[in-house]
Amino acid sequence: MAEITAVLVKQLRDATGISMLKCKQSLEEANGDLEKAREVLRKLGEADAAKRSDKEAGEGVIAVKAEDGKAAMLQLFCETDFVAKGESFQNLAAELVADALVGKDIKTESEAKIQEAIQKNGENIKIGEVNILEGEKVASYLHSNEKIGVLVSFSGADEIGKDIAMQVAAMNPSVLNPDEVDEAEVAKEAEIQKEILAKEGKPAEMIEKIMEGKLKKFRDSQSLVKQAFVKDSAKTVEAFLAENNAKVEKFVRLAI
Repeated sequence: MAEITAVLVKQLRDATGISMLKCKQSLEEANGDLEKAREVLRKLGEADAAKRSDKEAGEGVIAVKAEDGKAAMLQLFCETDFVAKGESFQNLAAELVADALVGKDIKTESEAKIQEAIQKNGENIKIGEVNILEGEKVASYLHSNEKIGVLVSFSGADEIGKDIAMQVAAMNPSVLNPDEVDEAEVAKEAEIQKEILAKEGKPAEMIEKIMEGKLKKFRDSQSLVKQAFVKDSAKTVEAFLAENNAKVEKFVRLAI
């Protein structure tokens, strides 16, 4: 058996980023051969990844990258906030979103990177939702905690896009316009409101009239353009856009 020196272990550790203990164990199994030890580590990482695949990954970050009327945004999940704040995890998220922006299918092309990250961090790591947005102009917003990200395609002055992206981050609309609200959600809300009105003793004919207003209010509350503008609650987003001769084409919001 070859002697496994501290220098050899550190050399493997520096090359792979894997813990000293695992590097020492892999070198012992490989009889001191660095290349074979790396192969042992790779196989160990695949086994660890398989074991961790069912572990809950509820922490992570949102990564955003935008340039020249195109932007990419994704969720990268891990198990703990400690790993999410780590440099290697942050770098991985930045690398993956850059790959997504240039058109790579990162869900299929990044398996090796994910496996390596699982091995280094000892946690289940997985890519969540990935979004690409293109338009005349695209604005992006990433909250300071990197848990909320927004993309907006729009026309108008650059600062309009930034304002709208922050609006979406803060108020979380589900759709752009009221008529886009999911009819299943409207039906669910109607059922709840009818039950409330009936318990209040309202007659059936009055309930139907009241429901028109309540469902309009519900649709408006879910739509970006009908929300009160966060920088001036006296006006709606729709009015703000009209004043500035601007238009929102689409938006995407992701959160951890």
